[in-house]
Amino acid sequence: MIRVGLYSRDFALKPLLSSALGKEFEFLAESTEAGIQRLALDEHCDVVILDLNSNHDGLKERIACATRLIEAQMNLIVLADDVLRSTADELVRQGAFGYCRRPPSIRELRATIESAYKQTSAFRPVEAKEEREIPEIEAEPSGETSAEHAMIGSSPALEYVQQLIERVASIDASVLVQGESGTGKELVARAIHSRGPRAKKPFVAVACGAIPETLIEAELFGHEKGAFTGSTGVREGYFEQAGDGTLFLDEIGELTPYTQVKLLRVLQQREFSRLGSNKLIPLRARIVFATHRDLGQMVAEGKFRQDLYYRINVMKIETPSLQEHAEDIPEIAGHFLRRYSAQFGRRLNRIEPDAMAILESYAWPGNVRELENVMQRAVILAAGASIRAEDLPENIREQAGEMIVDDCLPGGSFERQLRDYKIKLAEAAIRENHGNKTMAARSLSISRAYLHRLIRLAESGTFVGQPALAVPAERYN
Repeated sequence: MIRVGLYSRDFALKPLLSSALGKEFEFLAESTEAGIQRLALDEHCDVVILDLNSNHDGLKERIACATRLIEAQMNLIVLADDVLRSTADELVRQGAFGYCRRPPSIRELRATIESAYKQTSAFRPVEAKEEREIPEIEAEPSGETSAEHAMIGSSPALEYVQQLIERVASIDASVLVQGESGTGKELVARAIHSRGPRAKKPFVAVACGAIPETLIEAELFGHEKGAFTGSTGVREGYFEQAGDGTLFLDEIGELTPYTQVKLLRVLQQREFSRLGSNKLIPLRARIVFATHRDLGQMVAEGKFRQDLYYRINVMKIETPSLQEHAEDIPEIAGHFLRRYSAQFGRRLNRIEPDAMAILESYAWPGNVRELENVMQRAVILAAGASIRAEDLPENIREQAGEMIVDDCLPGGSFERQLRDYKIKLAEAAIRENHGNKTMAARSLSISRAYLHRLIRLAESGTFVGQPALAVPAERYN
């Protein structure tokens, strides 16, 4: 049976979907953000459906909740009416599993839920344990990173991250992994765990931003029976579950000031106690922290404790955005093609050149997670033995299509003049960023791959009015 968490303010939707989809699906409905977060964590929901109905109030809050669920690696399906289709597309681009039109086609919704259920995402967090039954936590294999959690790519940016991982894996010091959402911060944490002496011990991942403020302390430290209203039994917290292994605290910047104080004391004293108990429990686990926020800026603004920042920032590893290692896109896309072809029983073995050109030209604001989502969708939709351009989402084709430049445009044509203007913009951006292509591409909101293409066109002298970019090629980095 597939357990589906439904976040909706339409109280008629749950019985309607439950009746239409049948006994293979169990629907658990909530109408508040705190309720759906608690449901997703404590009720072991396999899939969460977010109902975006333009006729209901609180749209901004529901979209913000969806973003937090995505960041917490929940299998999220967006249900939206035509008015909010662009909003649903944006959430899918950020990492939601899929989108279904409201009112939904039952056949389409069933297929989407089943596909989400089958997904074995490398980013999915360890689920909270029920008080009545606490299963054992599986440890990662000793001495190696599983293929599912491997970091794919051979660019200098990823090689540098790998070098840092090797240096810190065997040293029992705090590590802060910082980077944009979707760049693989949990993969870094798992690599540190699997390459160190704790590899045979548990790896416990906690999405701090997905736990309601009222529950965070009990989730981290555990509680005794009767510690608060509704606590009917003893529960081990994540610190205790990790044992001698690794505890990964993701989105540490989302913790409230009160919880920051509690965490600082645990790190300083290396011991903690469950809620409702005075018995001290030694902290044996190694802790790896992660955030997409600038904690230094948060310290300056008084939103994050300076002493806690120094305590967790002993060693920092920054995960590069996909735009910063765009040369890895073909390899990463091929990896996801093989994974999801095998998972869905498809015989796909190739990405057509026009499709790959689109993938390389797109800016990927959602980073690797967005690329994974796009490839998974393409594998499902592909009609032949390869991924074609029409198998990619329309918004990506449109945005990338504007960037793919035809090398044979007639001189003086509107398209040629437009291309020349783009090259001049690239020249100015490279100068302003002192030859740094990554920063230049980011300032123009284009991919590094597209900026490279403009550079090649400029160096070949094929545009009107200028023979080449003024910045010497050796200054590009």
